Amino acid sequence: MKVARFHAPGDIRVEDAAEPVPGPGDVAIRVRNCSTCGTDVKISKFGHHHIRPPRVMGHEIAGEVVATGADVTGWAPGDRVQVIAAIPCGRCEECRRGHLTVCPNQESMGYHYDGGFAEYTVVPAKVLAVDGLNRIPDGVGFAEASVAEPLACVLNGQELARVGDGDDVVVIGAGPIGCLHVRLARSRGAARVFLADINAERLEMSAARVRPDAAITGPDLVDQVLKLTDGRGADVVVTAAASGAAQEQALQMAARQGRISFFGGLPKDDPVIACDSNLVHYRELTIVGANGSSPAHNARALRLIAAGAVPVADLITHRLPLTGVLDAIDTVARGAAIKVTIEP
Repeated sequence: MKVARFHAPGDIRVEDAAEPVPGPGDVAIRVRNCSTCGTDVKISKFGHHHIRPPRVMGHEIAGEVVATGADVTGWAPGDRVQVIAAIPCGRCEECRRGHLTVCPNQESMGYHYDGGFAEYTVVPAKVLAVDGLNRIPDGVGFAEASVAEPLACVLNGQELARVGDGDDVVVIGAGPIGCLHVRLARSRGAARVFLADINAERLEMSAARVRPDAAITGPDLVDQVLKLTDGRGADVVVTAAASGAAQEQALQMAARQGRISFFGGLPKDDPVIACDSNLVHYRELTIVGANGSSPAHNARALRLIAAGAVPVADLITHRLPLTGVLDAIDTVARGAAIKVTIEP
């Protein structure tokens, strides 16, 4: 079979590999779609401390079961499935307390285990142990199902930020994650959702699909948000971009008792921002992080897609074969697409 392996920063190769065989507790699947994200771009440029090359990349995986290990029950060839990306251990103190997204022993598909940029891949027993293999509902295609993983992360972020009825929500960052935030916020009852980005062309492309109440760009985002909200500010601000400046602006544009989600992580060599502590204090602001998703988030994300509550099909702007994986990563890096999916 063909796979796309990471060997070193700047060195991703499409090459031949033996078709994998599942162990006793594993499930082997034929990958039908594995979508790309900004993390793939970062890995391609800088590597990752959890990846020991060579490693098959790709963590937004959907496909169909082709074989099961001897100890596996409940799954059979032909089953259509979506796979979690982040694998909590299910045993540590955080997992026992229900904090699966911050499991200190977390492993990941495409990092610790070969991922979905391949014709076939093996879903480890550890995934099944935490209910991380999900049946794709009828009527949901493989490409749409692959988007359940990023939507699950967005769902975790909005639950932590308590997005709900009547909220004015600002999403900073008009990439695929920002688009999903806009649509999920609407499904959770937000009154108005504003989408912002410094890249005017990307903003225009995304806004044409997700139709925010306003699309804003430029250096004066705070002033624009205050004008849109009659000086009050936003109830929720989501920074769906790896930008310290965006995080600092989020503090300034939040309404009293507003919630701010630092959804996008910052570069490891520049992770510190200026925080006006008095804004947090006197406005009673809440700042929350968001780290991936749990298996339960993935299952709920699939249900949201199946119900039509969060449409995702039109966000998939590019479909490429496995041999086009480098083009896919480059397209994502340039911000020239919303969602790019690989179809091995």
